[in-house]
Amino acid sequence: MRFKCVMAVLLSLLLAVLFPGCALNDKNSVRIGVSMPTQERQRWNQDGGHMQSQLEKQGYRVDLQFADNDPDLQIAQIEHMIKEGCRVIIITSVDAHALSEVLDKAKAAGIKIISYDRLIMDTDAVDYYATFDNMAVGAMQGEYIEEKLGLKSGLGPYHMEIAAGCLDDNNALALFEGSMYILWPYIQSGQLVVKSGQVSLKQCATERWKEDIARERMEGILQTYYKDDRLDVVLCANDSTSLGVQTALKEAGYPVPGQEMPITTGQDADIKNVKAILRGDQTMTIFKDTRILAGVAVKMVSAIISGKEPETNDIGNYSNGVKIVPSFLVRPQFVDISNYKEVLVDSGYYKMKDLQE
Repeated sequence: MRFKCVMAVLLSLLLAVLFPGCALNDKNSVRIGVSMPTQERQRWNQDGGHMQSQLEKQGYRVDLQFADNDPDLQIAQIEHMIKEGCRVIIITSVDAHALSEVLDKAKAAGIKIISYDRLIMDTDAVDYYATFDNMAVGAMQGEYIEEKLGLKSGLGPYHMEIAAGCLDDNNALALFEGSMYILWPYIQSGQLVVKSGQVSLKQCATERWKEDIARERMEGILQTYYKDDRLDVVLCANDSTSLGVQTALKEAGYPVPGQEMPITTGQDADIKNVKAILRGDQTMTIFKDTRILAGVAVKMVSAIISGKEPETNDIGNYSNGVKIVPSFLVRPQFVDISNYKEVLVDSGYYKMKDLQE
């Protein structure tokens, strides 16, 4: 009996040597890192939580970290994940251009990197990209404005301003290009008039997507250009910029009695913003079901650990400046007062009580 036990131990050791990293398919010994940008946004708490829950259900050990929107802190957290022996690290970057050096270390250690919903730039160490179709998000916002204002029918002119995303985030460019593909012809024709003249991404950008920065910028625009004219629509890149814009509008006296608030867009369907839609302060948002995207990232992890190629559906369109990164894109959908219950409540994403003031 003792001989059989010794032989079993020796066989286990031999397999571990011959097939390092497999750990005899014991997922409990496999560490996965998840690096999220901040806990300030509901969105990233949900994404991180969904990934941790799904990975742990499959038996992986998960190191989930939030970087407080600090690029240096995120680098330190990723370095710790490397030292702890994570096999795969899923990263939503604070600064997409700041991770090249630390990811070189990860690559040298044989660690696979999944860029999650923000494409990490300037490095060949990114293996896969899981994201929502952000060009489609921008196009949906543009199409919603187009339909609401009757632009296809030639209505206008309307006054519009833009609150774009963060220049450090490649998504901001995709969103801007998607929305401008729809709206730029109307700006050129004069149906949409941007009185501030701020129509480039750089002019309209919002540092770190911060609500207070979007509010301050919109306050300045309203005070300078709209003392005697009504602002009809604000193309807001996401829900935090939208909240900032809404605060500035209210401080400037919107809505005028007998009128509605200007059309304001958003994305992420955060609880605060869905409540704003129900109040009439925000017009629409783009719902990106984080359960689905987290599931995509988890499937990528499982394929990598199993020695298989993860599923992708776009292998030619996402360049990080160094390489084309194989990507999986998830299609989002719009939410407004007409369909919020069907999309958000009936799907189980929120409970109705979550959306009550």
